[in-house]
Amino acid sequence: LQNAELGKRAPRWIRDNEVTMCMKCKEPFNALTRRRHHCRACGHVVCWKCSDYKAHLEYDGNKLNKVCKDCYHVIIGCTDSEEKKKKGILEIESAEVSGNSVICSFLQYMEKSKPWQKAWCVIPKQEAVVLYMYGAPQDVKALATIPLLGYTVDDTPKSADLPHSFKLTQSKSVHSFAADNEELKQKWLKVIHLAVKGETSECQNELQVSL
Repeated sequence: LQNAELGKRAPRWIRDNEVTMCMKCKEPFNALTRRRHHCRACGHVVCWKCSDYKAHLEYDGNKLNKVCKDCYHVIIGCTDSEEKKKKGILEIESAEVSGNSVICSFLQYMEKSKPWQKAWCVIPKQEAVVLYMYGAPQDVKALATIPLLGYTVDDTPKSADLPHSFKLTQSKSVHSFAADNEELKQKWLKVIHLAVKGETSECQNELQVSL
């Protein structure tokens, strides 16, 4: 919702399973200390600390509702005097890059000998040589980024359990990925093969895939 509409229209609620961290302070949720709350104005999933504000919402008959700090300041018409810190490279919201990406989907990911984990992977159009990895599609901070330039791509699967896997290597850096099917793997490889050479091409714009 635009700032002018906050509190006047019911927001679209982000589902709990679409995030792994508070959408405001970026603290990870865990079962014990951080329960998920929804801001009734913007629909974002926030932790208890970030939902500790109340404002009258027009769409709910001007009743007092729990809102996040940002919406609270907008609705009561007070600006947050804190200078907005410049976003670090990891602090680009997933929804922001996924909505304007060359390709984005869930992939299984493994680094060194750690266990495989599911990650929401995105290559944004404006930085088509960087792979961003998020815990979930609506997370507000990336878990990691891989600058793809100069990596070697190995697309021969090493494991029968994950037949649609591929590997990126550069000196001692090794990142393994696995797609759910061969078609998705080939779409990723098409984009990555260009990215490792520092190329972006028109075909990437046509490729735009979101699954």
